[in-house]
Amino acid sequence: MKADVSTCEGRDPKGLYKKARRGEIQEFTGISAPYEEPEAAELVVDTSALTIEDSVRAVIDYVEGNFAFSEATANN
Repeated sequence: MKADVSTCEGRDPKGLYKKARRGEIQEFTGISAPYEEPEAAELVVDTSALTIEDSVRAVIDYVEGNFAFSEATANN
């Protein structure tokens, strides 16, 4: 999952980004500590650019295209 910092701040119900910006939380990823993206992610879903439905569809398509499921697995 991927989203830019401003999108994450807008989705922050606990106000952690505000606290981090005021210095109340040290080493907060994206504010006072860097975020290091994976070098070779198998799937990137940019939730700041996609709707919830499109994000879910991207994950479902990835799982269905990369993992085998049987009826026995689906029913457990």
